[in-house]
Amino acid sequence: MTAPEELEIVVPGLRLAARAWGPADAPPMLCLHGWLDNAASFDRLLPLLSGRRFVALDLPGHGLSEHRGPGATYGFLDTVADVAMAVHALGWARYGLLGHSLGAGVAATLAGTQPDRVDALVCIEGLGPMSEAAEHAPERFAKSIADQIDKADRKPVVHASVDDAVARLGASFARLSPAAARILCARGLVATAGGVTWRTDPRLRWASRARLVEAQVLAFLAAIRCPALLVRASDGLPLATTELKARLAAISHWRIADVEGGHHVHLESPERVAEPIARFLAETG
Repeated sequence: MTAPEELEIVVPGLRLAARAWGPADAPPMLCLHGWLDNAASFDRLLPLLSGRRFVALDLPGHGLSEHRGPGATYGFLDTVADVAMAVHALGWARYGLLGHSLGAGVAATLAGTQPDRVDALVCIEGLGPMSEAAEHAPERFAKSIADQIDKADRKPVVHASVDDAVARLGASFARLSPAAARILCARGLVATAGGVTWRTDPRLRWASRARLVEAQVLAFLAAIRCPALLVRASDGLPLATTELKARLAAISHWRIADVEGGHHVHLESPERVAEPIARFLAETG
């Protein structure tokens, strides 16, 4: 398997890391990982695809990318804006987006924000960002402030070894196999006194200041103009039926591929995901 090319992308206030596959002059596609993952999430999938310049980004605070400055938090729309700035820094006039989970939410939102520039959208285990009813806003904001006060000085978790970190990640909600967990750990861990710890910014675990309401999510989805593919895993994260129907209806041209596997199926069983994505990209150009 060809080793990826490591990239550095400078956006306002942040240095972002990425790794790329494919020829530099091919049509570009930016790949966005899930919450607390990193660009290595795509290490087994992207080598199976062709015809594009695939750039897998470490989102702010993840992987090898810089953390936000003191006093900052990780708002969803701020992350979307950072990704747009990364596209600008790369000099892409038109581009595709491929995202998993949180990355799928970011990708769909950006595709609706820049509909004349995004030429293809692939969402794996995600159909837009998380939303919340407006009446929950005060409670969420209070929780966010409490997290900032209570967790600001919390010491990072230290694992005695990489093997311990792999076992802990595999036992988390992600339910990753040891092999898949080790791929994420290779890019996500850093040595520290007493063992290893995660590079991930601990502030990513704080409650967000606010979430979009569902009407806003539907507005972003309805603005998407490019061909779009949704890849769903049989044992993935569920989406409420009423919410799913409304979001699918917002983009009448969704293509849907159902595959066997869990939430990280693109990392656990990449060939199952590569086949429908390759067919989609070939058919849509």
